[in-house]
Amino acid sequence: MQFNQVTRVSSPMTASTVRPLTNPLSRHVTSKPFPSWSEHRLKASITIHIPYPKRRRYAPIMASLHGDDDDNNNRPALSSTLSRFPDGSGLRVAYKGVHGANSESAVKKAYPKCEALSCKTFEDAFEAVQMGDAKIAVLPIENSSCGSIHSNYDLLLRDDLHIVGEVKVAIHHCLLANHGVKLEDLKRVLSHPQALAQCEYALTRFGLVREEVYDTAAAAEHIKSHKLKDTGAVVRSDVAANIYGLNILAEDIQDDCDNIVTRFLMLAREPIIPRTNKPFKTSIVFSLEEGPGVLSKALDVFAQRKINLTKIESRPVQKKLLRALRIEKYFNYLFFVDLEASVADLKAKLALKDLEEFGSFLRVLGSYPVDMNEL
Repeated sequence: MQFNQVTRVSSPMTASTVRPLTNPLSRHVTSKPFPSWSEHRLKASITIHIPYPKRRRYAPIMASLHGDDDDNNNRPALSSTLSRFPDGSGLRVAYKGVHGANSESAVKKAYPKCEALSCKTFEDAFEAVQMGDAKIAVLPIENSSCGSIHSNYDLLLRDDLHIVGEVKVAIHHCLLANHGVKLEDLKRVLSHPQALAQCEYALTRFGLVREEVYDTAAAAEHIKSHKLKDTGAVVRSDVAANIYGLNILAEDIQDDCDNIVTRFLMLAREPIIPRTNKPFKTSIVFSLEEGPGVLSKALDVFAQRKINLTKIESRPVQKKLLRALRIEKYFNYLFFVDLEASVADLKAKLALKDLEEFGSFLRVLGSYPVDMNEL
């Protein structure tokens, strides 16, 4: 099949839409035409492309705004590929970290019977999905103590993966050491930077020097393999203790006495089919023209339709990222917003259409079921 074949169709829409001919789940990016050339052409057009090759990075792809409203199906339908793995059986899911990492716990909660594929970095997990080595990548995106993980938002923009689900995991940190080592023997502690920050009060009280490693479970693996007697590791619950045969010296050492909740996203090359018969969440990113009250007007498109926003965050934009997204006009900030609505809902469709009037860039990162499971 040729991949450079293009068909153009005129449309009254206010933005450009890129859509595969053979897939009803269209991927498209919306941006307003630049005045320098828009005056001499139709107000908008739809560009229909033959599906692109298996691997294509740095493409500004927008998730589908078309859904199926069949209320007879009580389960959100995945793409034709992912629907074959409802409980994860036969599904390979990539995550960052070693065996026992927090991300692996999220993988097993979302897909209990899947094959978990360990990757050293988040980029490697994305790469595994892009190259077909895994169907899903699991990515931590925010937690209740340290907020958003901004580098992962950059990955969402850079690569053409869709958010197809979310899962929330409660984090209870423990201090581990080799058997025979007592708390008073420890001089330092290893863990991921966020885990160390989440246990600041306890680690200060213990008088331990913090040393950062790339993964909590990797810290446990290190002190075990090197048989360290003066070093502990901060990990989630007792999972890593059982895996690596370590002793728990202290439990629930996180600053939040109850628990810390980390929200993970599931990412795939194909979007799921948005529904309206159960709670859905939609994640978008957009930019705005500069001016007083512009942000207020942009958010009002949701308030007018009684669409609740569960997250809004601005992020300074690096010019290097904009070039990767092939966006010619530079702007200072991107706004990331999560809204409690499915893009199959007419209200959400109209809100996003109105939002285009205020912004120079809009992208739907995914529309997916809300995680309703208990922590």
